[in-house]
Amino acid sequence: MPLKFELCPGRMIGGNNPCFIIAEIGQNHQGDIEIAKKMIKMAKDCGADCAKFQKSELEFKFNKKALERPYTSKHSWGKTYGEHKRHLEFSHEQYRELQQYAKEVGIFFTASGMDEMAVEFLQELNVPFFKVGSGDTNNFPYLKKTAQKGRPMVVSSGMQSMETMRRVYETVKEHNQNFCILQCTSAYPLEPEDVNLRVIREYQKEFPDIPIGYSGHESGISITVGAVALGAKVVERHVTLDKTWKGSDHAASLEPEELAELVRSIRTVERALGTGVKRMLPCEVPCHDKLGKSVVAKTAIPKGTELTLDMLSVKVAEPKGVAPEDIFQMVGKKVTIDIDEDESVTEDAVDNYGKKAKA
Repeated sequence: MPLKFELCPGRMIGGNNPCFIIAEIGQNHQGDIEIAKKMIKMAKDCGADCAKFQKSELEFKFNKKALERPYTSKHSWGKTYGEHKRHLEFSHEQYRELQQYAKEVGIFFTASGMDEMAVEFLQELNVPFFKVGSGDTNNFPYLKKTAQKGRPMVVSSGMQSMETMRRVYETVKEHNQNFCILQCTSAYPLEPEDVNLRVIREYQKEFPDIPIGYSGHESGISITVGAVALGAKVVERHVTLDKTWKGSDHAASLEPEELAELVRSIRTVERALGTGVKRMLPCEVPCHDKLGKSVVAKTAIPKGTELTLDMLSVKVAEPKGVAPEDIFQMVGKKVTIDIDEDESVTEDAVDNYGKKAKA
C-alpha cells in the first residue's frame, strides 16, 4: 500500500483515503482580491479540498531584463512583463486576508512558491503544504531548501524526464518523507494525446512509497476522472469564474459547474473502485437466485449410478443444484437417490460431494 501522510491538518492522503482535490486559482483572480475571495468560496461550494494560489517575489523569480521586456499580448495587464505580473501579484497582507477568508469559509489554503523568497513567505504564513510548480521541479537548490522546511510537498512534473524525476524523488526524500508527485504536461490547453496518463502507473512503479497524483490543463473533466481511476491520490485543476476573461490560463480552467461535476465524478469513481477482492456481492444475490445456473440431469439417473459427464447438463433450475463450476467434480461419484431427467442434481444427492467441496 502506498505511503499515507497528513497533507493538511486532519486530512490524510494516499492509501484508501479520498482523492485530495486542489482548485488552482493561480492568477485567474485578475489581480482583484474580491474576485479571489469569490473563487475561494466557489471552490468550497463545489466540494474541492483546497484553494491554491501562486505566490512570487518578482525580483527573485525574474531577472531585470525579463521584467522590462515589452508585453503586448491580448492578455497583458501592463506595457512590460513586470507591470503585467505586478498587477496580478497580491501583497503579503492580502495573502493573510485571503488565508483568513479561506479559514472562515472552511477550505484549506495554500500557494505555489514560485521562487525561494516566496517559499520563505509561505513558511511564515504557515500554509499546510508547499506546492512545487513544474517550472521549479528541476531547480534542485530550491527543492532542497523547500524540503528541509519539513512541510508536506506536492510536486508537479511538467517538462521533466523520468531521469530528472528520479533525482527529484531522491532529493526530496533525503530531507522530507511526506511528499507526492503529480503527472503533468505543461501545455495550456492540453490536448488529450499529450496527457500521457500511463505515466501515473510508471510513477507508481518507480516510487512505490509515495502517493502519485495528476495536475491537468486539458478541457473538460473526463481525463482527470480517468487519472483517479488509475490511482491518482491528489488532483489539481485550474479554475475560473469565466473562461472568456483576459488571461492565458482561463481557457484551460474549469468553470464552477465543471468543477462541481468533477468533484461528484471523482467521488463516484472512488466508490466504484471497490476493494479489489473478487467475490459474489450481496447486491448480486437476487440475480443469482433468479438466473444462476445449476447442474441438472440430462437423462434419468438411478440411485447408485456412477456419474459421467454425458449424464449432466447446466440450466437455470429449481431448486438450486450443484454449481456449474463443480460439474467436473461430479464425474465418478455415485448418486444416493433416483434423479429424474431434467431434475436438479443437488449436493445431498451426490455421495461425498460435500466432503470434497469442503476439503
